[in-house]
Amino acid sequence: MSQVITIAPITRIEGHGSITIELDDGGNVRNTQVHYMSLRGFEKFVEGKPAEEIPRIVNRICGICPWHHHLASNKAVDRCFGVTPPPAAQKLRELMQTLAHAEDKLLHFYFLAAPDFVMGPDADYSVRNVMGVAKAAPDLAAKAVRMRYMTKMILEKFSGKAIHPHAGVTGGFSKPMTEEERREFLPQLYELLDFSLFTIEFAKKEVFPKYMDAVQSLGAIRTGFLGTVDAQGRLALYDGKLRLMKPDGSVVEFDSSRYADYLGEQVVPFSYGKFPYARIWNEGFSLDVENPKGIYRANCLARINVADSMATPRAQAEFEEFRAKFGRPAQATLLYHWARLIEDVYAYEHAIELMEDPGITDTNVRAAVEPRAGRGVGCLEAPRGTLIHDYSTDDNGLITRANLIVGTTHNLGPIHMSVNQAARSLIKDGKVTEGILNRIEMSVRAYDP
Repeated sequence: MSQVITIAPITRIEGHGSITIELDDGGNVRNTQVHYMSLRGFEKFVEGKPAEEIPRIVNRICGICPWHHHLASNKAVDRCFGVTPPPAAQKLRELMQTLAHAEDKLLHFYFLAAPDFVMGPDADYSVRNVMGVAKAAPDLAAKAVRMRYMTKMILEKFSGKAIHPHAGVTGGFSKPMTEEERREFLPQLYELLDFSLFTIEFAKKEVFPKYMDAVQSLGAIRTGFLGTVDAQGRLALYDGKLRLMKPDGSVVEFDSSRYADYLGEQVVPFSYGKFPYARIWNEGFSLDVENPKGIYRANCLARINVADSMATPRAQAEFEEFRAKFGRPAQATLLYHWARLIEDVYAYEHAIELMEDPGITDTNVRAAVEPRAGRGVGCLEAPRGTLIHDYSTDDNGLITRANLIVGTTHNLGPIHMSVNQAARSLIKDGKVTEGILNRIEMSVRAYDP
């Protein structure tokens, strides 16, 4: 008899989802579906509101990455009103976004991904969690908690709020950075950089080598990639050109204001989430693992693939090692974990660069603003992928239309495909174990959705 297996909820992810696996009469996988409760409604209920209020509203979309929504929204409103923030304000915004990236990566590696690798994918679920990791490696767990807390506290001490921030304002930033604040935070950033370097070395020596077979095979699919690069083709998180890469490695670059010419959005009957696809490839949309159409991935592995290099020295060294091992584009899904740690090194290095820039303490942090009719696209790289906020305003500066493509949604199609591949490769002749189901979840967790 056919059987339906449900994994609900998917554990150790930063949202809500479930997996349905349908087996045929022989106990082999007939079909899989990944279900997401990702509808938020922000695109509709911001309509009619003053544009300058929107950055304080959309940061509620996600409690894990509120800074990225806050700042993408600020960028979009700036462009609606035709205002350019002063250089110091741009640096402060980028600093906040970079620090939010860094602590998010520590959260994922140590709290969400590590139980699979430290405790093992077949360990009992009662210990395959952050508490199990804390018991197995108490000193490391305590330090990871302290490092993430330290990063959060830099955000909070300077901006006032680490979660649901309000420090970014239309035309700039709400306050300048003082020299005293800069001197307080810099030593902490150097300590955090040291910990990020320790983390990637620990992962390369103690974690990844034990699981390279799984890294190369679990949830393996072949797709394109999307990320942001600067004028030199280096990885960029706050601003730059979007680069869309085909599975064969060929690329096209475009300004984020033209995203709708290159990307489309598809709905499917089994998910509330929108499924973006590469409209520019003119091949349509298909989630068939053997013959996908229009499918690309975002997030850290995508950014590492589309970038020609990194802008900071230690991250560049890690980047070169990664590319020498896995080529370009690297397709293995579990390599997201490795790419995430390269980005963590980059984030702390770049935060130090920004903090050491003497211009960051300039007191001119806000330009004058007049509401007007216009359209603005604010785009940056959130931890989970390219984040796009697209607003239109009327003559009074009220929002008339909004469209959002949130980082995770770029990967909804790829996640569905990776789960399909993992389930088909692991479930044979009706044999299903807790370890097998956890491995299927691992193919989701790699994306950090």
